[in-house]
Amino acid sequence: MTHICQRMYIYFLNFTLPNNVERDSGQATSEYALVMLAAALIALLVIAWATGGGGAGKIGQLFDRVIDSVTSKLP
Repeated sequence: MTHICQRMYIYFLNFTLPNNVERDSGQATSEYALVMLAAALIALLVIAWATGGGGAGKIGQLFDRVIDSVTSKLP
């Protein structure tokens, strides 16, 4: 009886494995595309914040503070 079960298991394993591999073959590509879209969206939001709104003034103030801090430490 175990021999028959083993043969059936091997048969079903060989029958189902190639189909699973083919079904999942494009999954990595779609995940990569979604990650790239999310990264592009975040980059666009950061650029929009930095160039418009309150971001431009804050970045300017930060840059001024860094330059003032560096120049005050020079002899």
